[in-house]
This record gives sequence, C-alpha cells and structure tokens, in this order.
Amino acid sequence: MKSVTGTRALVRLALRLDRVRLTVWIVGLAVMPMGTAANYVKLYPTQADLDAVSGVLANPSLVALSGPLFAKSIGALTTWKIGATEFILVALMSLLTVVRHTRTEEETGRLELIGATVVGRRAPLTAALIVAGIANLAIAALAALGLMATGLPVAGSVAFGLATALVGILFAAVAATTAQLTRSGRAASGIASAVLAGAYLLRAVGDTGPTWLTWLSPLGWALHLRPYADERWSVAGLFVGFMVLFAAAGYALVARRDMGAGLLPERLGPAEAAPSLRSPLALAWRLHRGLLLGWLVALLLTGAVMGGAAAGVADLKSPNQQLTDILTRMGGSAGLTDAFLAAIFGIIGMTAAAYTIQATLRLRQEETGGHAEVLLATPVGRLGWAASHLVFALLGTALLLAAAGVTGGLAYGAQVHDIGGQFGRVLGAALVQLPATWVLAGLGVALIGLAPRLGTVAWAGLIVSALLFELGALFGLSQWVVDLSPFAHVPKLPGSAFAATPVVWLIVVAVALGAAGLVGLRRRDIPTA
Repeated sequence: MKSVTGTRALVRLALRLDRVRLTVWIVGLAVMPMGTAANYVKLYPTQADLDAVSGVLANPSLVALSGPLFAKSIGALTTWKIGATEFILVALMSLLTVVRHTRTEEETGRLELIGATVVGRRAPLTAALIVAGIANLAIAALAALGLMATGLPVAGSVAFGLATALVGILFAAVAATTAQLTRSGRAASGIASAVLAGAYLLRAVGDTGPTWLTWLSPLGWALHLRPYADERWSVAGLFVGFMVLFAAAGYALVARRDMGAGLLPERLGPAEAAPSLRSPLALAWRLHRGLLLGWLVALLLTGAVMGGAAAGVADLKSPNQQLTDILTRMGGSAGLTDAFLAAIFGIIGMTAAAYTIQATLRLRQEETGGHAEVLLATPVGRLGWAASHLVFALLGTALLLAAAGVTGGLAYGAQVHDIGGQFGRVLGAALVQLPATWVLAGLGVALIGLAPRLGTVAWAGLIVSALLFELGALFGLSQWVVDLSPFAHVPKLPGSAFAATPVVWLIVVAVALGAAGLVGLRRRDIPTA
C-alpha cells in the first residue's frame, strides 16, 4: 500500500489542472450521440425510411468507414454514424490524460520533485488512471442519459455508454504501459496512438473481409457489443481482461525502471556531433524523424485501405436521398464514389492535421524543457530556430497527405482498372487538404508566440474543426458556424471543380496567424513558464 501513498492528493491535483480540458472533452463527447440521435429522429420519421437507408448502409465501403449496421432502428443508426468517432475520440482523451500525468510530468522533472515528498512510486500512475476513469464514466453516464432523453431504449443507451467507457479505460491502460517504455511523453503518446490507428484499420478490414480481424480490435469489440441490437453484454469481458493485462503491465514496469528512464534501449550518440548535425534544421530533423516516419507508415496504410474500399460505393442501389445528401455535402456532387473519396480524404486531412499540431507544438516543448534556451545562446536566432521546426510541420504534412494520396490512388485505380485516369484525381483530393492543416499550424504558432501557456489549445482547434465539419450539417448548425472549420472551405475533390479562391484564403489565414506568432516569439521572454 505504501507504493500508492499520496494517490488522493495527486488525483485532486490532476483534476484541478485538467478542469477546463476535461470539461470540454466530457461535454463534447456526451452531447455528440444525443445530437446525432435527435437529428436522425427528424430525418427518418418512419420505419420505411429506416428500411431504405439500412439497405444502403450494408455497402462494404460504408461498412469499412463506420462499421456494420446491426438493426433497422434510430438507435442502431446513431451507433453506426457516431460510434467509431466517439470511440476514437474517447480513446485519444484517455491516452493523452494518462501520458500527461505520468511520463510528461516525469520528463519535465516535476514528478521527481513530487516523489521527494510522501508519495509512493505507483501513486502517479494510479492517480492518472483514476482521473481517466472518472472522465470516461462521466461521458458514459451523460451520453446514456442524453440518448434516453431522445426517446431511445434504456438498454441500448446504457450499452452505448458502456462501450464508450470501456474503450476509453482500455486505452488509458494501454497508455499506462507505453508511458513506461520511453523517456519522452510524445513518444509514449505516439505508441499508444499507433495502437489506436491499428485498431481502426483492423476493424475496417475485418468488417469487410476476414471477420476474425474485427475481434483483434477494441473498436470492433465496442461496435459488436451491439447497442440497440440485441446487446451482447459478454463482449465487455474482453475489455476487462485486456484492461487488467495492460494496467498490470504498467504497474510492473514502473517499479522496474529508474525515474526518468524508459525501458526501451537508447542508442548513445557520439561524443562530438557530425557535420550534418551542426545546424538547427539538422537538429530538428533528428527530433522529428521518428514521429514523421511513424505517421508516414500509418497514412500509407490508411490511404491504401480506404482507396481500395471506395470502389464498392458504385454498387449502391437506390440510395436513400438523405444519405446521398450527407455524402455529397461532405464530398461534392459528381457521384457517390467521388463524394465518398472526398469525404474519406477530408477525414485523412484532419488526421494528418494531428501530426501538424504535434510537430508545431514541439517548439513549445523545446522551450519548456530548457533546450531552446541553450540553443538560442549560440548564434542561432529565434526565427531560424522556429523555422527549423515549422519546416517539418508544414512540409511533413504535405508528405503525409501525398503518401495517402499515392497509395489511395493506386488502390482505387487498380480496383476500377484505371490507374492512369484515377491516380491524379485521388492524389489531388489528398493534397487539397493541405491549406486547412496549415491554418491549424498557424494557430499553434500564434498561441506559442502570443499566449504560450495556451499552446495546447491548438488541439481544441482541431477537435472543434473536425466536429463542425463532420457533424455541423447533421446537427442543423448555421452555415457560418460550420464555416469556422478550415476544412469546410476545402474544395470537394474529386467530385467538384477545383476552386482556387478558398485555397488562397486558407493560405492567407495560415500565413497571418503564423506571422503574428513569430512576431510575438521574437518579442517575448524565453523561456516563459
């Protein structure tokens, strides 16, 4: 018991530090299912409407995107539409929370100071898991109550809330393990996020192909708990078993390593830097290359899987008009396949924007870690230092989108036996997302330069942008509200004609935000706590 001494105090501290961040996560994730269900009640008022759309959603391409539809009901349709998004977001919230209060605190040295008091070795990890658990249970309870308030069955609503909480707590346990493996909080989050990305791809492939792959994915388990469709409560046992496994691994590993160290072996560098490392850009490459290469592999696979799945959209028979409206709103009006491709690459663009923000916020991490101060004591200027990192945020994102476009174009072209005709169209659909990601990079630079303590708000910008773009129309929000998302202004290629004006304006906004941030960075003190 001594190893968890001080847990209560650390829980209170973590809740105080995250009171705004977690409140936003909880409210947003609790409202999304309720809003989706309420709007589907209006869109599909009769059983005939539900029967029509249910037949369309059995298409393999749509199953790969969001999973199978298990019943012809508003509840099942709500789970199909919002379930995968809800589970991914709650997993991200959980893994980031656990890493932030364990490995990141250790990396900055604050955990060592706390450990010098009457605090047990396992108390920080225990506190982080408790905080993540509280947030997940709050989301589950509020989401279930909200779904019941729309008139949906109690059992299905509880099952949806339970699935959400189980996914979140499982990925909190995954993060408890990855936080012990490396010295960097960013790397720990990256490994846990890679597990999440792999879970999504396994589910997408398994739901349309070898079904056993679905049962290797926690996201597949959550959907196959089957809210509103003869709930399979026994699936929860899979979550509990793996939660215990990963949490136990985290507790075992935290006692087997030194404070500040990770279990993965680190290669010692040479005593003197090579000539190729004697510039800010070369140093930035060493810092960013692991993250960039990991994202590159993930986007290559995602583009190939989703590009291959797009060919099946052409087999849709008598599509429901509301579904057609939703797809064309997301992806243009030149046919469902083009609309599907545009929607898919819109999602890939928002996914790549997560790398953009990670790479941009590396500036702030270097500052708070004390590394920037050392570097700037040399002849390196502030703008040169900032530019060395922003090169990888901006051009690295371009590389990721191009990679997804290349594999997506090859996969889709091979499926329709027209690689030459489709490759360029699909690649263009990927690259046109780039200016919107740069707006978020500009937001991150502006926050770092003008309000450095609020730098992580850039993540909120991405989440809000994604929710407005994906769900704004479904929720019936005014167009000017949806237009607050930079992704709402991206031309819907390949289904619509390319329009240069919105692209130019997105670049102008990105440049303006970035310039304001760089001016602020030149003028303020470094470091700023």
